[in-house]
Amino acid sequence: MRRLSVFAMLALVVAVPCAAQSTPHEKLAREIYKELIEINTVDTVGSVTKAVEALAARFKAAGFPDADVHVLIPPGAPTKGNLVVRYHGRGGPGGPKPILLLAHLDVVAALRADWPRDPFILNEENGFFLGRGTADDKSMASIFATNMIWMKQEGFVPDRDIIMALTADEEGGPQNGAHWLATEHKDLIDAEYAINEGGDGSLVNAKPVANGIQAAEKVSVNFVLTAVNSGGHSSMPRPDNAIYELAKALLNIGGFEFPVVLNPITTAYLTQSAKVQPNAEFAAAERTIVANNKDAKANAVLARDPFVHSILRTTCVATKLSGGHALNALPQTATANVNCRVEPSSTYEYVKSTLERVIGDTGVKVTMLGRQLSGVVGAPPSAVPADFLGAVTMVTKKMWGDIPVVPSMSTGATDGKYMREVGIPTFGVSGLMYEGEERNMHGRDEKIRVKSYYDGLAFLDQVVRALAVKPKA
Repeated sequence: MRRLSVFAMLALVVAVPCAAQSTPHEKLAREIYKELIEINTVDTVGSVTKAVEALAARFKAAGFPDADVHVLIPPGAPTKGNLVVRYHGRGGPGGPKPILLLAHLDVVAALRADWPRDPFILNEENGFFLGRGTADDKSMASIFATNMIWMKQEGFVPDRDIIMALTADEEGGPQNGAHWLATEHKDLIDAEYAINEGGDGSLVNAKPVANGIQAAEKVSVNFVLTAVNSGGHSSMPRPDNAIYELAKALLNIGGFEFPVVLNPITTAYLTQSAKVQPNAEFAAAERTIVANNKDAKANAVLARDPFVHSILRTTCVATKLSGGHALNALPQTATANVNCRVEPSSTYEYVKSTLERVIGDTGVKVTMLGRQLSGVVGAPPSAVPADFLGAVTMVTKKMWGDIPVVPSMSTGATDGKYMREVGIPTFGVSGLMYEGEERNMHGRDEKIRVKSYYDGLAFLDQVVRALAVKPKA
């Protein structure tokens, strides 16, 4: 879900790391982090409501009025609770709108048999926190909750309200909390902009080399390809075989590439990348594709990097396959799921019609999985405001030295799209740093560096405070 790609190859700067220490602030964060990890919030079998209620109790104990702590549960979904907490600033007529801190509490499934340790216990080994949700997304959820409670304990008074929304079903469940809040309770979360997951930093040899701001994201859409046939006895094969027809269609999709489509965020990413990219050919290709997105030679060079290839276009890939009903019968049905990650300015109709054109006269039908949606798939990329970029850049340089702050578009999807759709510009910013294959969200032994977690705690605390206070004249 989260990646900065090319900057993970760079070790061109001298970083100024922040040492993780056992301060009271960090101790509180670890306590909340551990509590959240050890509440099973798997989207299918767990309870986000249980985690929400535990956090709500903490906020009330910390002095937040009951009227500012909202546990919101969608009708008919008792385990899909959401938490909205408001920290009041000085406010007043004409004052700045609030900042929204957005994170999700649900996690993907984790089988105990697949893990060398219990995935629902916060483990600390060899400088890493390990467990389901340690990275995605209970790290940010616990950091946001900790920092708001810590601000309250310190008596910090912002110039604008700070709102935190911790939600359910970001990982694909049927009761997406961010969407529900945005459409049914927007008054509780309306803000000038939101800070969300989706942007992180990169380490090389444990040294920070780049920090990111995610300002756009692709949208995940699934299509089911179906081939049907009357079938028959396997001793009398016919050319109109459902499995063969489906296979031809999938091979056509596998050999097809959507055209390059750039937006302001991907253009900025490629421009910044070209300035520090050590491979001269790759850097030249990045500059060329920005100038001419139809340049085939530059496209071929950039396609060598899976991340860059993906941010340049919509991608579709087969992810599930089934067919036939008996070992000795011709298949009557064969189906496949094709998962598309669609660039945000495209439309559902365009992607579906393109797949239908690409598979050709194979007899295979294409249908959208789930609700039949239409129109543009996502909200436009969020332009990064000067004060936001300034705060992120200032804290980045303070903590890690002169490393670049890079705008990016996620190849995966987050809840930020629901905020953008209702007019709340949303940016993925975390200060959480990863190196190489450490980005194993959803995988076995999901993890995050202990130091990175505490650095993210300090980074987000400073960024939010800077954004919440008016600059002095």
